[in-house]
Amino acid sequence: MHPTAPVLARSGWNVTTSGTSLTVDMHRTATVSAVVYQPRRTSGRSLLSEYSIRLSEDGRHWSKPVAAGTLADDTSAKTLNFAPQGIRYLRLTATTTAGGRSGWATGAEEIGHQAVGSADTRADIQLLGDPGFAGAPASLPVAGWTVKATDEETGQANDRAANVLDGDPATLWHSQWSPKATRFPHALTIDMHRTTTVSALTYTPRPTGVNGRIGTYAIYTSLDGVSFGTPVASGHWADDSTVKTALFSPQVPARYVRLVALSEAGQRGTWSSAGEIRLSGAVDPSVSGSWGPVTGFPLVPVATAMLPGNKLLAWSAYAVDRYGGSNGYTQTAIMDLTTGRVTQRRVDNTGHDMFCPGIAMLADGRVLVTGGSNATRASIYDPRTDAWTSTADMNIGRGYQAMTLLSNGDAFVLGGSWSGGDGPKDGEVWSASTQTWRKLPGVPAQSAMTADPRGAYRADNHMWLHATSQGRVLQLGPSKQMNWITTAGNGSITPADPRADSADAMNGNAVSYDIGKLLTLGGAPAYENTPATRRAYTVDLNGGGQPVVNRTGDMASPRAFSNSVVLPDGEVAVFGGQQMPVPFSDATSVMTPEIWSPATGRFTPLANMAVPRNYHSTANLLPDGRIFSGGGGLCGDCATNHLDGAVFTPPYLLNPDGSEKPRPVITSSVPDRLALGSKLSLTTGSPVSSFALVRSGAATHSVDNDQRRVPLAFRQNGDGSYELSVPNDPGVALPGTYLLFALNADGVPSIAKVVTVS
Repeated sequence: MHPTAPVLARSGWNVTTSGTSLTVDMHRTATVSAVVYQPRRTSGRSLLSEYSIRLSEDGRHWSKPVAAGTLADDTSAKTLNFAPQGIRYLRLTATTTAGGRSGWATGAEEIGHQAVGSADTRADIQLLGDPGFAGAPASLPVAGWTVKATDEETGQANDRAANVLDGDPATLWHSQWSPKATRFPHALTIDMHRTTTVSALTYTPRPTGVNGRIGTYAIYTSLDGVSFGTPVASGHWADDSTVKTALFSPQVPARYVRLVALSEAGQRGTWSSAGEIRLSGAVDPSVSGSWGPVTGFPLVPVATAMLPGNKLLAWSAYAVDRYGGSNGYTQTAIMDLTTGRVTQRRVDNTGHDMFCPGIAMLADGRVLVTGGSNATRASIYDPRTDAWTSTADMNIGRGYQAMTLLSNGDAFVLGGSWSGGDGPKDGEVWSASTQTWRKLPGVPAQSAMTADPRGAYRADNHMWLHATSQGRVLQLGPSKQMNWITTAGNGSITPADPRADSADAMNGNAVSYDIGKLLTLGGAPAYENTPATRRAYTVDLNGGGQPVVNRTGDMASPRAFSNSVVLPDGEVAVFGGQQMPVPFSDATSVMTPEIWSPATGRFTPLANMAVPRNYHSTANLLPDGRIFSGGGGLCGDCATNHLDGAVFTPPYLLNPDGSEKPRPVITSSVPDRLALGSKLSLTTGSPVSSFALVRSGAATHSVDNDQRRVPLAFRQNGDGSYELSVPNDPGVALPGTYLLFALNADGVPSIAKVVTVS
């Protein structure tokens, strides 16, 4: 649940039921960000399993689902998140009931009865308002704007209305309080002196003191400054200092925007105040991209792996919403990206609680998962048979370790002092041919640690590993000291250069965006409770000697616990994270993703997320060029469990009006397997300018050492077909499952063909 989102008062609501749907009429427009559903406790079962949520302004015309998904079959309260929107009506529909049992229609009646004030607590819903941290789109420039207030303090202080537009949060507007305080309502009216489409208002409370924080509010717009009509947003803001956002649904053309304060958040008096107020314009999806509906999962997707067949594998721990102990089983789920359905399954047969593991995508497309709560165990998921099996235990128990596949098809693991007891977590290698583990005494974990004040327990976690030729690995972080690792025989580890002027960057990201080129970004000097960095660096391995590191453009926001994904065109998108990393917290959440361009070295902001994605969140590139982002939390009875995810559509797929751009299409068949050094002939439905292989990724705890992008050399034949050249070096095209994209001259990718490079 949003920890700062207020529960909307249910007085005056009207709730009706019809078959499998429940409709709430709040009889006013309010910003709503989530439904909290408490299943009936008497049956011991959840009534609602698969669900959808739609919104309406008039009760007749309904949106497409803003959220849908599958709930865990238990009696815990469920928070169904979606992007905050100003609406009057909300409809919750059951697609299926838990365990295939009947009862939602009756349950809907019970919920509706409770929602309007019954003492019956068998089932209940609540709606959450503005979460506070859900920022608005980019602000409109305020040059030339003016603002007027119904009243302002000028006698004892210079608290004029104009202060809300001066760009200085230390100044403020305050309603008149001398010689006598005026009564509610207090209103501020902004005149932009031109008509523009407006999508949101952002309110920054006064930076000093608490008096006058706006509580209940309503926002109106006008084209002429005379007729303001009905509110475009209304609600109640929490009594705290966080920036507040009210989103308008739909976006409206306006010249004037009026904020009316109807109460003081802390009921301290009849006054109102504001530090700054900004308005946001229309969102251009061709620049910012767009988000699909929030999809509910029956568990917190702490770890995810992209599978063939357009499916996403996810798992949490022994429980769907918490971790602890070594219970010998894991809650898993598979999302079918074609249908949107999510199915749940408990894996018992491997004796492995796979919370906080290492992950490697094997050469044949299977997923190797090691350690975690059951610290020595190792399990393999085969997507061809949908089966989990055990492989040999590791020699060293580990949790929070890092893994990567090697160029020879074996897998390397290093670090992981979170689990498995005391002692060094030195390197070892899993053999694909013998399925056994071999210690590497020449690869001590100590050489690759950060200087975390908590020592090895936090210092050897979540390493960034990049496999290269001849079984070698570059460990390029999160320690500021980079290292070359060999894995033959006893192995060895030798220092590479430091990562330029970077500090240690625990819980940051490293992404391979081109052959021998990586981007590192974010992280913090210690695992938690230290400020994150906004810095980013490129690491180039193509010089034949030590890696060449250069600082590239900074992100707009510092981030730790974020996730980054390489796109088919070589750009890198980063999602979520915190400015101050604190596990199981949504404080200091960064809600605006960014995308980095290798051509410019700059980051550009993207459309805001609806749900924070911090500790225990994931992100994965999908075969259609979109990105899944989900998870966060896993803290049991806490306010920051996010049992959901959403799909982001990058700007390269969208026109300014939000419609999809025409895509190139690979029209010829592509073999399931491509040999290293081979040629591939194919045809496309329209001209293309580039091709790229992007390796299927597996993400957990901000790390995805599996993803890498390999641009392909090609030539165009006289008949319009193309001949592609697959690299002959397994250190470049690491064995495994890849997404093959064709891109046109505008950078629009095709839907990928899934191939195995071996």
